[in-house]
Amino acid sequence: MSPTKMVSRAEWVAAREELYAKEVELLAARDAVSAQRRELPWVEVDKEYVFETPDGKAGLLDLFDGRRQLIVYHFMVPRETGEFCTSCSFWIDNIGHLAHFHARDTTLVIDCPVPLEMIQAFKERMGWTIPWVSSKETSFYDDFYVKLGDADPIQPGISVFARDGDRVFHTYSTLQFGGELLNGTYHYLDLTPLGRQEDGLGFKHEWVRYHDEYDA
Repeated sequence: MSPTKMVSRAEWVAAREELYAKEVELLAARDAVSAQRRELPWVEVDKEYVFETPDGKAGLLDLFDGRRQLIVYHFMVPRETGEFCTSCSFWIDNIGHLAHFHARDTTLVIDCPVPLEMIQAFKERMGWTIPWVSSKETSFYDDFYVKLGDADPIQPGISVFARDGDRVFHTYSTLQFGGELLNGTYHYLDLTPLGRQEDGLGFKHEWVRYHDEYDA
């Protein structure tokens, strides 16, 4: 790797200030979109779902764990080989400490429609402490396999729910590109000269491995 352009410190500061102005504009635009997101209408969830958890069966309301908001990551169904998605695993690795979610009255769980024992074994291997549930015997995964615009439905995704007493509402879902906002590693890499280094790959996440396989 070599410099693309060598300049003086003063010239660098001028170039950095020009970029900073664009970063400020981008932040303002993102804040405006976030405000619009919060104003989306809600849809009441009137279907009963029963999830398998390490503590037994639980309904959607139970997953809130007493908090007002619930974020569910829909982990992609494992391949026919039984291997869990490496891209989804990359996203899970980027979830922060749950105490910060809880401080904002929000619970986060990961759902995958496979037997709970498969989930538990993989979760232990990855060293994750984030709660997982299995929706294997329900239609939950398919029901929130949201189609947006003319595109085909894309998995995986993230859905957000809110509750008013015992009533549960679906407030938001995002799929594919919308989830990139939640990947901290990507945003750190975006700060570097080499960036994400994904140009020329067969597909966007071709380089991604389970975090315990990079040495291999």
